[in-house]
Amino acid sequence: MLMNVLILLLTAPELESNPNLYTELIEEFRDKGHQVYAVAMDEKKHMRNSRLIHEEGIHKLYVRTGNFFNVSPIIKGITTARIGDHFINAIKKFLPDIKFDLVLMPTPPITFATVLGFLKKRDRAICYLILRDIFPQNAKDIGLMKNPFIFQYFRSKEKKMYQTADYIGCMSQGNINYVLEHNPEVNKNKMRLLPNWARVQKKQDELQSQIPALQKVPGDSFKCIFGGNIGWAQNLEFLIELADEVREYKDIIFIIAGSGVEKKKIQLLAEKKGLNNIVFMGNLTRSEYDSLVQNCNVGLINLDRRFTIPNIPSKTTGYFNAEIPILASIDPNTDYGRILEESGAGLWSVTGDMETYKSNLLYLYHNKDIARGMGRKGKEYLSNNLTTEKAYWQIVEDINKPLKEYRESK
Repeated sequence: MLMNVLILLLTAPELESNPNLYTELIEEFRDKGHQVYAVAMDEKKHMRNSRLIHEEGIHKLYVRTGNFFNVSPIIKGITTARIGDHFINAIKKFLPDIKFDLVLMPTPPITFATVLGFLKKRDRAICYLILRDIFPQNAKDIGLMKNPFIFQYFRSKEKKMYQTADYIGCMSQGNINYVLEHNPEVNKNKMRLLPNWARVQKKQDELQSQIPALQKVPGDSFKCIFGGNIGWAQNLEFLIELADEVREYKDIIFIIAGSGVEKKKIQLLAEKKGLNNIVFMGNLTRSEYDSLVQNCNVGLINLDRRFTIPNIPSKTTGYFNAEIPILASIDPNTDYGRILEESGAGLWSVTGDMETYKSNLLYLYHNKDIARGMGRKGKEYLSNNLTTEKAYWQIVEDINKPLKEYRESK
């Protein structure tokens, strides 16, 4: 059953140059024959007007909004509050005659709920919430949202989002339990287990020479990689403490690749401690990043110890694809550690427990054959449970019956 599918995004879907969780899902729907429309923010700092283009086999509607990335929490909050209205106006202007069967809404942000409500009313579309960020509680946990009135405003938006969605796809059972526990009004029949997904990739040949920053790192060193957003949620200060703890192991190198509001702070902290075992890199292309990860020995997962919500970092699938074991430092409320134990793909400890964190790292360092075996188990777990096609079929199977009933009633 072919559909008109709309996906709401924060960033432009660049299928070839910057593939990610959502571009892979877009490709899956496109390749299965559906008409796919993606609506994405285009921050005003880029000085471009809203526009609709067709490329890479999908329709892309870029909507001019306020600034969102690498800005203060206040500016980000204002943009978040207004983004739904911007999207609705752009859809009315550029896509007035397209009737959507399915709307996919990943979080963040939560204020897309107004767009869902508009399209449910206009098109009787089925709305599938891909819940990847439990906001505003996550911001409150780490001290970014202290004003109780602002918190309650966004909390009301969150509840409206759950109410509007026909289905809610969660990363883990812990996420499902959390939503139902804190939102008892939510119909449990809406809830679906929809883990993070990725396309299974073949392991590439060694490409260290193609990564300039790695040329300064001895090829035989034990490389631990953290890649992605360097923000408030990651609590990378604790990773810097680990680097300090093992500085006598001259061949253990930590690579921090990416950008974010906390990067400068983390760099200054490393400099203050006089650490020579940390290499900082900027943003990389997807192919560069994948090559970098495959040249490393350990993939790092870091979460702030103050979180009360279950986080499942999406970079996990990249580590699984690269067949490297995971060393995780996580909050005590996530079930991410259970996933690592179930897959046999790595070791974990609670952020703040330096003794276990250091012990886990040195276990992987001293037992490289076992570590490689964990990497292979991660790849197996990905192949069996977390493929993009599996996520596609789960969504389609969820909506097929109600979509068929809707079409027959037209």
